[in-house]
Amino acid sequence: MAEECKISAAMVSEERSYARSYVLKVDGYSRAKALLKNGEDVASTPFSVGGHDWAVRYYPYGNDDDSTDFISLYLEPKSADAEDVKAKFTFSVLDEDGEPVPSYSCTHPIHTFSSKGDNWGYPNFVKKADLEASVHIRDDCLTIRCDVTVIHGEETTVPLTDLHQHLGDLLNNKDAADLTFQVGGQSFSAHRCVLAARSSVFKAELLGTMEESYAASPIEIRDMEADVFKSLLHFIYTDTVPPVLDVVMAGHLLVAADRYNIGRLKMICEKKLCSHIDSGMVATSLALAEQHGFHALKKACLKYLASPSNLEAMMVSDGYEHLKSSCPSVFKDLVAGILPAELKAAKDIIMTMWK
Repeated sequence: MAEECKISAAMVSEERSYARSYVLKVDGYSRAKALLKNGEDVASTPFSVGGHDWAVRYYPYGNDDDSTDFISLYLEPKSADAEDVKAKFTFSVLDEDGEPVPSYSCTHPIHTFSSKGDNWGYPNFVKKADLEASVHIRDDCLTIRCDVTVIHGEETTVPLTDLHQHLGDLLNNKDAADLTFQVGGQSFSAHRCVLAARSSVFKAELLGTMEESYAASPIEIRDMEADVFKSLLHFIYTDTVPPVLDVVMAGHLLVAADRYNIGRLKMICEKKLCSHIDSGMVATSLALAEQHGFHALKKACLKYLASPSNLEAMMVSDGYEHLKSSCPSVFKDLVAGILPAELKAAKDIIMTMWK
């Protein structure tokens, strides 16, 4: 099994010798699913924290009959002298930027491991269907961070922040909401101070010189779908995107984030679109990039279209006519990009044609 699916462990931070963080990479996610069944696991390479060796046991189909639909994760001491060792630990799925995904993170309070091999963890760490529908499995690799602190004596456990959960509950329960938005025939309640704190545009509109214009309720938002505004509010309150973010929603959210100057959401959505460019979507993405000045997305689209076969496929896609009519100037970049380097003079002429 070790040759088919490996879980490597690399230390990424160290607070003290008794508090360390390791990144675990499950290389061969689909292979592990094919080879293992419920109750079977693969162990990570050992790592050291607090004078003891540890490993993480990974069950792709859960460790018992009740967790078949889940991935199970357990921390296990490997040292022979691991008797009555107290430790607290956190498992977190990492996103493409190497940051923990709050909805896929679990923190365990202090547990006393009685001996070597006495593992402890989460039978229902994450539901496989939700994880596989997300963007967090890349190149058949799942990346998980394990934070372990070995406790010497008594220590108060400080859990991970749950601010996003409290603000999310505030949004969902509508407690003390003082704004109502009308979007696409649906009503949404929100809090003026939260929106102003998260968006400079909302701050100007709700607390600045335009405040009187937004005194009436409900406030109508035009040129935006209701589900897009709902996802925008969700991000404003929780700093997270939906677990399943498809490219169509990413495109709409990118425009919304640009409209309200929410920088982190812009970066997330633009990266999503850059990593999912194909012949069916590239014309639409390129038009979006050209119209709104998303430079990274435009660069990624032009790089994809530098291939003649990709360019030909784009020209028969549904979005091609829209690209021609809405962004004719982008074709100078397309043509200049596919001309060979020796035709520099021709490129210079093309680049001046639309000035």
